[in-house]
Amino acid sequence: ALMSPRNFARLYVAETNQTPAKAVEAMRVEAARSLLERGQLPIKVIANQCGFGDEEGMRRSFVRLIKVTPSDYEKRFKKG
Repeated sequence: ALMSPRNFARLYVAETNQTPAKAVEAMRVEAARSLLERGQLPIKVIANQCGFGDEEGMRRSFVRLIKVTPSDYEKRFKKG
């Protein structure tokens, strides 16, 4: 993009009202939500596939963004 990371972050925030890190976290949570709804993979595998460091990192992001743990989300929204 021919700009410094700091300048990119500044412009990103100006356009989206969120930092690049928060955007990545939201995308990871959305991907994990989709996989949890399918109910075919263990939470540990989903956390790994979605780029979280571990299950605890995914749990913290879920609670912060959607106010529910991944296991509770899976119980509520699992299809099938």
